[in-house]
Amino acid sequence: MGENVKIIAQNKKARFNYFIEESYECGLELEGTEVKSVKAGNVSFADSFAEIINGEVWMRNFHISEYKFSSVFNHDPDRKKRLLLHKEEIKRLQRKVDEKGFTLVPLDFYLKNGRVKLTLGVCKGKKLYDKRETIKQRDLDRDMARDFRKDLS
Repeated sequence: MGENVKIIAQNKKARFNYFIEESYECGLELEGTEVKSVKAGNVSFADSFAEIINGEVWMRNFHISEYKFSSVFNHDPDRKKRLLLHKEEIKRLQRKVDEKGFTLVPLDFYLKNGRVKLTLGVCKGKKLYDKRETIKQRDLDRDMARDFRKDLS
């Protein structure tokens, strides 16, 4: 990602449940108190997804809690949020999503140079046997790293 990046949240469940074909960095169109709440880390996007409507990408099921220090105005925590992408990227995403089995899933949520950014993945769902293979590979990697540390000491 680079410098001046503060990761707010990562969607580890998405990395387990999906194969990630491509990823895009995009901005979010947020209201005033949403930005403050995001910087405080009050976000939840475990079951969120993106959809393309009339040439715009919208994030659904993306919860940003109300800002607790706001006295007058507060935002709707569950409103759909527009993602900021170039038109060519949106067209490319539309072609991918039209293929069978692809969906748009948020992967990482972070601040980059003071701006709220999101990594959007073009993903394909894993089958149960794929998930088992992922768990098996992770266990093998962990055992190999443990054996390597023993050899060094």
